[in-house]
Amino acid sequence: MKYMLLMQFSSAGTDFPSIETWTPEEIQAHIGFMGDVNAKLVADGEWVQGEGLAGPAQAKIVRAGADGAPVVTEGPFAETKEFLAGWWIVDTDSPERAVEIAAHISTAPGPGGRPLNMPIEVHPVMSAPPQEM
Repeated sequence: MKYMLLMQFSSAGTDFPSIETWTPEEIQAHIGFMGDVNAKLVADGEWVQGEGLAGPAQAKIVRAGADGAPVVTEGPFAETKEFLAGWWIVDTDSPERAVEIAAHISTAPGPGGRPLNMPIEVHPVMSAPPQEM
């Protein structure tokens, strides 16, 4: 079954300092860890897709206006404390394996090499509506 793993970061700095305060070596260690995670997922046949995302300052919120034309709100969004930083889609044999992968991703190194223990949301990917619908 496929699962989407969503990596959340906090701009409030309550969980860990903003990435703008990390040293280049700390950023390289973090990115290297993510590369190793991706390579292992590929080697294990569990990789489907994944990407890191730009920060909220480069994001946009789009809604349809009354006439259907796009109404765009540019970032950064002052009310946003957490933002989506990246995602993976994995294809695993069990939900427990998806949770195990998410827990490992959560240990990505941050400042001083300490594990960030950031929240990783695990969502089953639905290929069709549930049978009871």
